[in-house]
Amino acid sequence: MKNRLKVLRAEQDWTQADLAEKLDVSRQTVNAIEKGKYDPSLPLAFKLARLFDTPIEAIFDDEVRIDSDKSMLSLTS
Repeated sequence: MKNRLKVLRAEQDWTQADLAEKLDVSRQTVNAIEKGKYDPSLPLAFKLARLFDTPIEAIFDDEVRIDSDKSMLSLTS
């Protein structure tokens, strides 16, 4: 599944290990999610959304863009 996890993580200046610790998963899990080799469980996806304060769709659908105030979603084409 395509996602923006690597970009969101970089914006926070976190390593994969930092993010893994915050999510209570292994660094390899974060790496696999970032590369689209592993789809996270729904609870883990919600945890990511809360951690980055953004909707799940904004993390796991690269065609959804968050407006600057994060209150509106829009589709890019």
